[in-house]
Amino acid sequence: MMNFMLSRYIHEAMLRARYKVLADKTYFGEIPGVPGVWANERALDQCREVLREVLEEWLILKIRDHEKIPKMGRIGLPVKAA
Repeated sequence: MMNFMLSRYIHEAMLRARYKVLADKTYFGEIPGVPGVWANERALDQCREVLREVLEEWLILKIRDHEKIPKMGRIGLPVKAA
């Protein structure tokens, strides 16, 4: 069940991702509402891939540390008290 919830959460978060081209012609991506999750790569596809990886790692740390995870739409992840 948790794998399904994680997959849905990641999917919803990636739908909210915002990208822009920087002055050095690289792509910068971030997910509003998810602090510290960003990527900067030479190609948009690479930026999306790295952003997803960073989001996954961020989620793992949040879950491990029993920290609050922001909702994505109607999707929230349960966090057990430490």
